[in-house]
Amino acid sequence: MRNYQQFYIDGAWVDPVDGGQPCDVINPATEAVAGSIRLGGAADVERAVQAAHRAFATFSRTTLAERKQLLANITAIYQRRLGDMAAAISEEMGAPMQQLALTMQAPIGLWHLQTTLAAADQFPFERQQGSTLLVKEPVGVCALITPWNWPMNQVVCKVAPALLAGCTMVLKPSELAPFSAQVFAEIMHEAGVPAGVFNMVHGDGAEIGPVMSSHPLVDMVSLTGSTRAGASVAKNAADTVKVVSLELGGKSANIILDDAPLEQAVTAGVLGMMLNTGQSCNAPSRMLVPAAKLEQAERIAAAAVRQLVVGDPQDPATTTGPIANRRQYQRVQAMIDQGLSDGATLVAGGCGRPAGLERGYFAQPTIFSRANNNMRIAREEIFGPVLTMIPYDSEEEAIAIANDTVYGLSGYVWGGTVERAREVAKRLRTGMVHLNGANLDPAAPFGGYKQSGVGREWGVAGIEEFLESKAIMGSTA
Repeated sequence: MRNYQQFYIDGAWVDPVDGGQPCDVINPATEAVAGSIRLGGAADVERAVQAAHRAFATFSRTTLAERKQLLANITAIYQRRLGDMAAAISEEMGAPMQQLALTMQAPIGLWHLQTTLAAADQFPFERQQGSTLLVKEPVGVCALITPWNWPMNQVVCKVAPALLAGCTMVLKPSELAPFSAQVFAEIMHEAGVPAGVFNMVHGDGAEIGPVMSSHPLVDMVSLTGSTRAGASVAKNAADTVKVVSLELGGKSANIILDDAPLEQAVTAGVLGMMLNTGQSCNAPSRMLVPAAKLEQAERIAAAAVRQLVVGDPQDPATTTGPIANRRQYQRVQAMIDQGLSDGATLVAGGCGRPAGLERGYFAQPTIFSRANNNMRIAREEIFGPVLTMIPYDSEEEAIAIANDTVYGLSGYVWGGTVERAREVAKRLRTGMVHLNGANLDPAAPFGGYKQSGVGREWGVAGIEEFLESKAIMGSTA
C-alpha cells in the first residue's frame, strides 16, 4: 500500500497547507485501493509557484553546462530506478508489467531525457545575424499539467526541456495515476535539482488547474489532456497573456491504400490501436480500407485481435491490461454500445469484460466495421481498445475522410511504396504521419493541428517551447 501524503515544494517534502483532502488511488486491475494521496488547493499552488518564482532568478542564469550536468544526473538515477518506475505505472494505471511498463511506459521517460541531452549541444541558444545577436532565453515559471495514460512520457517530455532551457516549474500530475510522479520527484531530489526549480503538487485538475493557469507569476502553461481541458486552460491563461502549449486529443486515420500489403498493414493497425489498451491520443483509431478489400481486411483484423491476451498486468503473458480508471471504463462501454446502436458491424469484442475476468476495468478489444465517418465511434475520441473500420472507394475519398475531423494529431498511411504513401501523407491535416508502420521518433516534433493542440513537444521542438526569443541589436562593434 502506497501512502503519499506530502507535496514536493522548494526542495523539500511538505504537508498540504490546509491538511489536504484524502484521495484513494485505485488499482484498475483489481478495483482495490492501492494507496492514497492528499489533494491540495489554491494555497498549495501559491506556495509552489512562489518557490518557483524565487528560484527562477538564479536558475535562469546558470550555464548550459551546469544544466546539462543536472540532466545527466537525473538520467543516471532514472535509469537506476527504471524498475521502480515501471512497477508504479503498472499499479496505478494497469500497464502490463513485462510487455509495456518495463519496455515502453517507464523507458520513454528515459528516452526523453537522453534525447534532450543529445539535442542540447546543437541547439542555437545564441546566433549572430549581422550586427544583431539573437538569444534564446527561458520563458520563466511553468505550470505543467499531465494526464494518466502515459505518465512518464508526458511528465518528462515537459520537465527535461524546461530544465535545459533554464525554467522553473510546478508539476500537477494526474490524481488518478500519481505513484510514478512521486518516484520521479524522488529522482529529482536525489539528483540535486536546486530548491524551487522543480515543485510538485497533487490535486484535482478541475479545481487547481484554473489556479495554476491563471496565476500572475506563471509565465507558461503546458498541458497534456482532453480538448475540453485544453480550452479551459487557454481561457484561464488569456487574462495574463501567458504562453500556452497544449497536447490534446486525436481521432487519427490509418489509410490502407489499395496496393498496400493488406495482411501486414491491417494486423499492424489493429495491434497499434490496442497498444496501451487504446489509451493513446495518437492511436490509429479509424482504419480506412478499400471497399473491395473490406471483407478480407475484417478477417485479418479479427485474427489480429486473437493475438491479444487481456488480463492481470503482472502476468508476463498479458499484452492488454485494464482501462486505467472507472470513469474511462464506463465511457468505453457506452461508446461500444453506441456503435452497436448506430448499426456498425461488430467484427470482434463487444460490451462487458472478457470471459473469465470478473473484476477490474477490463474491456474487450473491439473492432467495428462498415461504419461511416458520421457515426460517433468515428468522430469522438473513445480512448479505449476500440477500432473503427471505414470503407472507401478512391484515394481522394480516403484523404477526405481522414481530414473530416476536428482533430489533427497523427495519421498513418500504408502503401505499396513509401513514395506513394508519402504523397498521401503530405495531404493529411495532421502534425504527424507514420508511413508503412514507422515507429515514433523521440527526436521529432510531437503535436497536432486543429483541436489536437497548440505547439510541439519532444526533441529540439520541445526545447523551443520553453524559450523566448530576444534580439540584441547593435551587438557588434
